[in-house]
Amino acid sequence: MRTTSPKLDTSHLTANQEAELRCRTALEQKERGEYDGPLEVMFPLWKGIGHRPDTKGLSDAVSAEVFLTAGILTRWIGNRSEIKEADGYARDLITESITLYEAIGDSRKVAEARTELGFCYWRVGAHDEARILFNEAIKRLTVGGNARANAFIGLSFVAWSESRYNEALKILTDNAALFEKITSYTLRGTYHNQIGIVLEEIGAASKKRRDYFQRAITEYNLADAHFRRAKNVVFRAHVKNNIANVLRVLRRFKEAHRYLEQARRLFRRVRDRVRTAQVDDTRAQVFIAEGKYSQAELTARTAARSLERAGRQCYLAETLINQGIALARMHKPARAQFIFQQAIEIAHQAGSLNRAGLAALTMIEEIDALPREVQSVAFEQAKEWLATSESPDVKPRLKAVRKKIAVQRQREPQTVDAREVLFNKRYDLEAEVLKFQRGLISQTLAKVNGKVTHAAEWLGIGYQRLAYIIEKDHPDLLKKRTPVRRRPRRK
Repeated sequence: MRTTSPKLDTSHLTANQEAELRCRTALEQKERGEYDGPLEVMFPLWKGIGHRPDTKGLSDAVSAEVFLTAGILTRWIGNRSEIKEADGYARDLITESITLYEAIGDSRKVAEARTELGFCYWRVGAHDEARILFNEAIKRLTVGGNARANAFIGLSFVAWSESRYNEALKILTDNAALFEKITSYTLRGTYHNQIGIVLEEIGAASKKRRDYFQRAITEYNLADAHFRRAKNVVFRAHVKNNIANVLRVLRRFKEAHRYLEQARRLFRRVRDRVRTAQVDDTRAQVFIAEGKYSQAELTARTAARSLERAGRQCYLAETLINQGIALARMHKPARAQFIFQQAIEIAHQAGSLNRAGLAALTMIEEIDALPREVQSVAFEQAKEWLATSESPDVKPRLKAVRKKIAVQRQREPQTVDAREVLFNKRYDLEAEVLKFQRGLISQTLAKVNGKVTHAAEWLGIGYQRLAYIIEKDHPDLLKKRTPVRRRPRRK
C-alpha cells in the first residue's frame, strides 16, 4: 500500500500519514493551477478519472479524505479536458466521502464535501440542487474560513449562471470581510475575478455603462495580484483575457492586445494549446471591433485549427462564429454561410444547443443575402435552441431578426428537416458530376426532340461520344433519345 514517490518522501510515514500527505499535496498543486502534478502525487492511491481509489488499510477518516480529493481532482481535470463523464464520476466519489464523514460524525467535513458536490451539480446546469447544497454547507460552516468562503463563491456562481447578476454581486460584497481574512490566495483571487465578471455583465446589460466596466477592471487586477501570490499561472492568464475583453468593449484596443499577449505567454508557459487558442479567439473579437476583418478572420481560423485538432467542439463552435462574422463583413457571404453552418452542426453534435442557436442567430444577423429558406429555418431553430437561454440580449436579438426576415409562416413547408437546411452537405464529387451531366444531357435531348446528333452539336462533343456516355453512364436516358437506326451492311 505504501509507495515511495521520487518527488515525495513518504518512507518514514505510516499508510494513513502518507495518504493524508498525498491528498494535501495534490490539493495544494491544484490551487496553483497544476493538472499533471496532482495525478502523479495521487497515483499510488488513485489511478485517475474513472477509477476508484484504493483505500485498503486506511482509517475511515483518511479514506473519506482520499475519496473527496479524488472527486475534486476529477472535476478539476475533467473540466479542463472536457471529459463528459467526469462530473458523474466526481459526484460518485464525493458522495461516498460524505457517507464516510457522516459515519464518523465529522459535520464540518460533510459541509466541505457538500460544497464540492454543489460545484458538480452547478457545472451540469442543475442549479436548484447546487443552490440547496451550497446553502446547507453555509449553515453548517458557521465559523469563517476557506470552506465557508468557497460555499459563498458557489452560491454566487449559481446566481450568475441564472443571469441574476445583482443578487450574485450582493452575495459577494456582503461577505467581503470573510474573504479578506481567508488564507487561500487562489480563493481570494477567485472572489475578485467573480466580482469582475458580474460587474462586466451588469455593465453590458445597463447599456454598456463605463463605470461598471472600470470597476470590473479594478477587480480583475486585484484577482491577478492574488493569483500571482498563489503562483497560479493558469488563473492569471484567464484574468488577463477577461481584462482584454472589457478593454475591447471600452474600445481601448492597444491595451487589449497587450493583455492578450500576456495571457498568451502565460498559457504557452504551461503548454496549454487549447487556452492559447481561446486567447486568439478573443484577439479575433478585438480585431472585429477595430474593423480589421481580414486579420480577425485569419486569427479565428488559426484558433479554430488548434481547437479542432484538440477535439474541443464547444470552443471550436464559438470561434467559428467569430470567423463567420469576419467573413460576412469582408463581403464573402457564401464562405461565411458555410462557416456559420459548420458552427451550427458542430455545436449541435456536441449537444450544445445554446451555441448552435447563437450561431444560427448570428448568421441571420450578419448575412443579408442568406437564402429565404435558410433564413426561415435558422430563425425557427434559433428560437427553439435559445428558449432556455439566460443571456439578457438574446430576446432583443431574436425580435430584431424576426423583423428583418418578416417570415411568412403560412407559406413555409410544415415538414422541414432543419439539418438538411442548416448543416453543410458532404458531396461525392463523381456522383455529383454524373448527376449534373445527366441533367444537362436530358434537358438538351428535350430541346432537340431526342435527336442525339443535334444534342451532340449543342453540347460541343461528337455524336459517338455522346451516344457512348448515354449508354454507359445514363441508360435511363435511352428512352428519351430517338431510336438508333442501324445502317444496312454493304454487299
